Amino acid sequence: MSSVDTAGRPPVLMDTSAGHPQNADQIAYWNGPSGQRWADRQQTQDILLRPIADILIDRARPRAGERIIDVGCGSGATAIAFAQKVGPSGYVLGIDVSGPMLARAQASAPKELPVDFMVADATVHRFDPASFDLLASRFGVMFFADPALSFANMRKALRPSGRLAFACWREPRENPFFMAPLQAAYKHVPKLPQVGPDDPGPFAFASEERVRGILTKAGFTAINLEACPLLLDAGIGGGLDAAVQGSLDVGPVSRALEDQPAEARAAAAQSIREALEPFAKGDSVLLPASIWIVTARAS
Repeated sequence: MSSVDTAGRPPVLMDTSAGHPQNADQIAYWNGPSGQRWADRQQTQDILLRPIADILIDRARPRAGERIIDVGCGSGATAIAFAQKVGPSGYVLGIDVSGPMLARAQASAPKELPVDFMVADATVHRFDPASFDLLASRFGVMFFADPALSFANMRKALRPSGRLAFACWREPRENPFFMAPLQAAYKHVPKLPQVGPDDPGPFAFASEERVRGILTKAGFTAINLEACPLLLDAGIGGGLDAAVQGSLDVGPVSRALEDQPAEARAAAAQSIREALEPFAKGDSVLLPASIWIVTARAS
């Protein structure tokens, strides 16, 4: 079931040809320097996103003995948490296109947990049919070029009684967590290329109507979207300095500042600091964010 061998070696980088051709850009991105940066920030990202993982796991309701697929599992935090819930009689398969992040996941997972990690594209991977109880994801499903095709393929892995539960971001205007530092950076560097509402990216599932349409086309029923407003500590207990550095390291600000001259980066960092300062409270920088928790049934 796993691409990790018994010697514990990390997953290999994914061959782009093994994925769906339309996902090639995303596969290249998550196996390049950006994917490595996310892997390097695994510990801090796990702390930052822990509130979202907690909500997702609560709504997914994993039970002892269940078999779960964690799609876009990244560095493995949610897959490990699910494995702790299902216990020794259950099983979790974490799947992602990012070799660097799965290497981190493999290194982080306690040996006794029933969890494996696989480098694969869920759009085309041949899952064992009707063999899993739950398909779950924390921010791992918004990057498919043809999401209806991807979800239809993943649904084949679920038993007739199988469930779906995932977290995705709502509209940009609901997420100062993203937009406050990005708008500050745009004072000094060109804006990122315009992304259409249906293009792969963090906000690709922001529209409730679109999510319902995708899942209905893929064969899911009993679709429900729950809006969950949050306050996320961008400083992760490290205060304003850590919040600014986190914005510079990964995410849209990092992409906007890539290949920009040092003076532009420094000016952007100062503007980001000024934009985030009103949200600072002691060692925390609490930024509003909002997600959908999406649940559905396989049939």
